[in-house]
Amino acid sequence: MPELRRGRYSVRVAQGEDDLRAAQRLRWLCFIGQRTGREDAEALDADALDDLCHHALIEDARSGRLVACFRMMHLASGAEIDRSYSAQYYDLEGLRDFPGPMVEVGRFCVRPAHSDPDILRVAWAFLARHVDQTGVELLFGCSSFLGTDAAGYEDAFAMLRERHLAPLRWRPRVKAPEVVRFAPLTDHPDAGRAMAGMPPLLRSYLMMGGWVSDHAVMDRQLNTMHVFTGLEVRSIPPARARTLRQLAG
Repeated sequence: MPELRRGRYSVRVAQGEDDLRAAQRLRWLCFIGQRTGREDAEALDADALDDLCHHALIEDARSGRLVACFRMMHLASGAEIDRSYSAQYYDLEGLRDFPGPMVEVGRFCVRPAHSDPDILRVAWAFLARHVDQTGVELLFGCSSFLGTDAAGYEDAFAMLRERHLAPLRWRPRVKAPEVVRFAPLTDHPDAGRAMAGMPPLLRSYLMMGGWVSDHAVMDRQLNTMHVFTGLEVRSIPPARARTLRQLAG
């Protein structure tokens, strides 16, 4: 897949071991170093699934610096769902019946102090091009809330429960030993506070018609609570789909 350039940023698929190590290094900085205060010039975030994925690198075209990355695992259909990272934490029995091609989008991270919203926009443009070229029908992954204390996320979790739960036929069930179930924690969740408390990637999924599990999984190693997130491509509003294709064109 050719490189995509939009404004200040470019996205390309990693080529070779050096590119992969750069992505793994950035992931460690974002997921472990930044959250724990640890410093280690050589540490990497790596797992066995890296060899099964395509890795997208988002670089600052001015400096050439890697500012964000994510990985994509292709599945021919839901019959292969157990290969995914998400399947370690969620019972995805329902999604085994999903008939079309799928991509798990994982390990999305942005370098600390780089909060430019154009980084997320160019990532979605790249995904849109990829979806059009490969015929993918479902994007999914885990969206992470910082910390392992649900206090402070009451409005966000209540809004997810009330407005964005996965259809029953696809809905993930509990598998992990430690979870936070989405209860109606507030009678009337504050929409502004709820959206502000959600990770940017999750907000963009939801604005395109995405849906979530009915619980969050505690990941104490990474100090996060993550939520299974899915987006059926056919459900993306036509206006948003056109905008993404224009960015990807």
